[in-house]
Amino acid sequence: MEQRVRIVDIAEELGVSTATVSNVIHGKTKKISDRTVKRVQELLEERQYIPSMAGILLSQNNSRIVGVVVNDHMKYEGKVLEDAFVSAALNALLFELEKSDYFMMVKATEDWNEIVRFASMWNMDGLVLLGFCESDYERLREKMHIPFVVYDGYFEKNNRICNLIIDNFDGGWQVGDYLRRMGHRRILCVSDNNICVDKDRMDGCLAGMRADRRMAEIKARSGGQTVGREDKQECQVDWLQIPMSRQERLWFYEEHLTYIRQYTAVFAVSDVYAVELLYFLQQNHISVPDEISVVGFDNTVLSRNCYPALTTVGQDAKERAVAAVQALKELRKGKLEEPVRNLPVRLILRGSVRAV
Repeated sequence: MEQRVRIVDIAEELGVSTATVSNVIHGKTKKISDRTVKRVQELLEERQYIPSMAGILLSQNNSRIVGVVVNDHMKYEGKVLEDAFVSAALNALLFELEKSDYFMMVKATEDWNEIVRFASMWNMDGLVLLGFCESDYERLREKMHIPFVVYDGYFEKNNRICNLIIDNFDGGWQVGDYLRRMGHRRILCVSDNNICVDKDRMDGCLAGMRADRRMAEIKARSGGQTVGREDKQECQVDWLQIPMSRQERLWFYEEHLTYIRQYTAVFAVSDVYAVELLYFLQQNHISVPDEISVVGFDNTVLSRNCYPALTTVGQDAKERAVAAVQALKELRKGKLEEPVRNLPVRLILRGSVRAV
């Protein structure tokens, strides 16, 4: 059996005191040089000391700290905490955690290993994770024993993780159904990918454009194409994949402007993309909604402050935050009632859509 690494082992290998190593582990680094902190952290990670220590510390006391980790994906271009959805989620979590006498610490990273070190060094009571992928959650579950809650995760049911999702398919369905009732038959879906959340939203939009919701939903969920044509209903729903970089998207829209104008409505899978496209169209003297209707998703502050105000699908950040805190409490007690919780959404009608 492999012997567990001790603080004294780390200290001896680096030629520092055990107090220095202990202080780095507990985040007390004000009087320690950045170079030494980095050396200690790297060796702790290399020797896999931190993950094993987390469970020991957690069993001894409660820090009342909950970490919120956001995936600093390249599409955010270094401004992930400025994203309207992310900031709304953080704001709601902050106040709900404080109601339960928890402290919130926030970290943005693309590296799941950083999450392990973050949680361990601060002896956290739990984590809330936003924007990571299935493989990341599996590896984290293997490395950590503290409870964590996931926003919009895509993985098999796991009684040790609570997955808080919104009904993305139904949100897209409400958009498609509304646009169809408003007379639109040529819809363009805009997203930067065709998997997970975005796929569900676009699948729902296509289903909503068809009269028979039940059959359309079965077809969409059974592995059919995300977007396509339904001749019986004389509707057309197509997908345009856009770049992740904002500047590249604007160039992309310039190149595809003639193509975009073939459609009477655009459904963007987020308010960020919807508002950006709305302004682009206006700058090119294309009236919204007189010439093209635009719909978004999330009901962020962006959707309310643009002109015309954006028709969008609303999700309740506070409702999800309440569910997250409750799930963390249940996980700490070992009694998670619902590993997957699907929260409802609703279409919010504003001025960016008109009947045709």
